[in-house]
Amino acid sequence: MRLKSKTFEKTDIAITRWMAANGLTLLRISIGVIFFWFGFLKYFPGLSPAEEIAIRTIKSITFGLVPEPVIIYGLATWEVLIGIGLLFKIFLRQTLLLLYLQMIGTFFPLFLFPDEVFNIFPYSLTIEGQYIIKNLVLLSAGIVLGASVRGGRIESK
Repeated sequence: MRLKSKTFEKTDIAITRWMAANGLTLLRISIGVIFFWFGFLKYFPGLSPAEEIAIRTIKSITFGLVPEPVIIYGLATWEVLIGIGLLFKIFLRQTLLLLYLQMIGTFFPLFLFPDEVFNIFPYSLTIEGQYIIKNLVLLSAGIVLGASVRGGRIESK
């Protein structure tokens, strides 16, 4: 029994150290892939499931002054730039600022189109609502990455 316990302890320590050494890099790359992929889809009409609600949201907050092609291609480029910045670890502070601003924008439909994002307000979400709420994870990931930009370490309390 004692041998199993020591083996488990050594394995657990090795895995934990690997996670500590690689976790931020994997987080940065995975979030980069998501932004690049989702942004790239927006260059092709009808491929992004978020296209319609994104266009309507941006039209609403810009009072209809921005044409739809500018909205969707602008958003596509914005997201692709976030993806590239994260994937290649370039202009990371600026990239994360773009990420934070984009994330703020993704929550506007909760207030602008509540009938479309909630089946039953405030707890039963539609698929569009779930798509929006999952962005809390991306926002949190951006905060974690931002905490390490100046070489800081992530610590838990």
